[in-house]
Amino acid sequence: MLAAAPHRLLFFVGATNVLLAMLWWALYLIDVRWQLIGLHPAPVFAGWAHAFVMQYQVLPPFMFGFLLTVFPRWMGLPELTRWHYLPVGLGLLSGQLLVLTGMLGVPHLVHVGVISTLAGWAAGLAILLRLLWQDGGKTWHAVSCAVALTFGFLGVLLFAVYLHTNNAHLMFASIKIGSFGLLLPIYFTVAHRMFPFFAGNMVSGYRPWRAMWPLLAFWMLAIAHLALELAHAYAWLWLADLPLLALCGYWLWRNAPRGPAPALLSVLFLGYTWLPVALLLYTAQSLWFLSTGDFLLGCGPAHALFIGFFGSLLVAMVTRVTQGHSGRPLQLGGVAAFAFITLQFVAIARVVAELMPDSPRWQALAAVGWIIAFLPWVQRSAFIYLTRRTDGKPG
Repeated sequence: MLAAAPHRLLFFVGATNVLLAMLWWALYLIDVRWQLIGLHPAPVFAGWAHAFVMQYQVLPPFMFGFLLTVFPRWMGLPELTRWHYLPVGLGLLSGQLLVLTGMLGVPHLVHVGVISTLAGWAAGLAILLRLLWQDGGKTWHAVSCAVALTFGFLGVLLFAVYLHTNNAHLMFASIKIGSFGLLLPIYFTVAHRMFPFFAGNMVSGYRPWRAMWPLLAFWMLAIAHLALELAHAYAWLWLADLPLLALCGYWLWRNAPRGPAPALLSVLFLGYTWLPVALLLYTAQSLWFLSTGDFLLGCGPAHALFIGFFGSLLVAMVTRVTQGHSGRPLQLGGVAAFAFITLQFVAIARVVAELMPDSPRWQALAAVGWIIAFLPWVQRSAFIYLTRRTDGKPG
């Protein structure tokens, strides 16, 4: 059953990775705050490993599962076979399992896990680039996603080189590329193409705004933010983030349904709202740093982006695809609603943790909250991926 369609296998891998990654991180944070577990010293600074795992091993299986499904449909090409996507899923699953095992005290497995991740990533990227070549680069959303995945491959490669050189600059670059070179462009591109399409199918009288120039403007501003971060020019990030805030906010205002909408559609746009919030926090932090030299909000803006935006849309988008591709009604359902609502509190708690006197305590509680939010959702999703479609159709 898992090999019956790209999204089955890769969403299953992603769902598994979501829980395993945050279970390790929660245990680490609990051990740091209360010294209850006695974990072995990590071979890589745990905060860096957490950033790598979440950006390059947890979210990418969902992205590859979606893109390996929709690229042929966007381009009018034949659907892929299981031999195209099995290596991708196996590489990304084994990669994270090995990295997390290595972080628990078997250092050489971190290296092996990164190589497995690179192999799975290269397999998926090669397939998508081949489809893009056959299409002649005419599908701009596909081009945008392919560019972002190429940035992602570079980010994984930089982490692999870091493991052999201990050059912290490479690790720093890998983390920043994962945020503004890989994840944010993929999310914005998919939202730009799919959200108006979903809304048009579910809301009577909806009029989508499909202008392409926001996609180009987004890329220019995202690259500007990335360049400023790589140069440690935090005082000037607002030069990119303020117009990016205006752009993303304007896109939301033009495309969000004005009247009542089904819950499964509403959570897409509610989750997207975290993007302007995160960019507002990035802008405020940059301006505060410019005037005072104080990095007031710490990692708060990044976690508004990661948990609020990426996490919320992960639940919303994957639930939408899973329901539709399993023959089930296009409804949010109680399990997904619980995950989405709980995740909003987790995001707020993690952002506020940066300002609290006992920040490690709040960080640990937020990590446990993530597990509570996702556990029922992962269990239900895994059951769907392991069973046949309810309508009897293949896939």
